Amino acid sequence: MSREEDADNGRVRIDKWLWAARFFKTRSLAKAAIEGGHVHCDGQRMKVSREVMAGMLLTLRQGNEHKTVLVKALSAVRGPAPVAQQLYEETEESIAARAQLAEQRKAMNLAHPDHRPNKKERRQIHRFQKGWSE
Repeated sequence: MSREEDADNGRVRIDKWLWAARFFKTRSLAKAAIEGGHVHCDGQRMKVSREVMAGMLLTLRQGNEHKTVLVKALSAVRGPAPVAQQLYEETEESIAARAQLAEQRKAMNLAHPDHRPNKKERRQIHRFQKGWSE
């Protein structure tokens, strides 16, 4: 049975699907993420050999981001990005949570300047701190 026939029969391994949907660059990275507990289905850890079906709700963790996606279609072949985006749909809650985290990260970066203060700026900081303490 070929890869295309597997997808037509509704049988695709989760590592192949994650790779085909372009969540991971290689199948070995997808396998490592699954084995590391970064991929869940209905709150349960997935196994690499588990088959994915249309309608499944998957939770993925990639770095600091958590994504919840609904499987819309199956594919065992990695295609162009526009085709891969049609294989899944990210939930509204997941999109909102990721946007909120991005805003928080951006706000935290604003608290740290891009450079170390020079002599003049250090003097201004010291004057400001003295003013607060008195």
